[in-house]
Amino acid sequence: MADPANLLGSETSPYLLQHAHNPVHWRPWGKAALDEARATGKPILLSIGYAACHWCHVMAHESFEDPRTAAVMNRLFVSIKVDREERPDVDQLYMNAVQALG
Repeated sequence: MADPANLLGSETSPYLLQHAHNPVHWRPWGKAALDEARATGKPILLSIGYAACHWCHVMAHESFEDPRTAAVMNRLFVSIKVDREERPDVDQLYMNAVQALG
């Protein structure tokens, strides 16, 4: 059963739907999630991936499915999940930032 605080269950992306049952209170990328972070003063924990990504599945299994890890994420962050195949613009923006900071 999906956590009611996890908002990915109504998304159409197969990748986002894979995470709809995580104990993490995921939000899809969008104004509502960004507004929530601003209103609560919590930093954003951004996870960008895609359905066929091996390491995305490893991260999900080792971290996002773990109740203790999820509890920390839920308490301290607004967690946003992005399907890079649906939002290549967001993926490119953050890839450019990583390369510039690298």
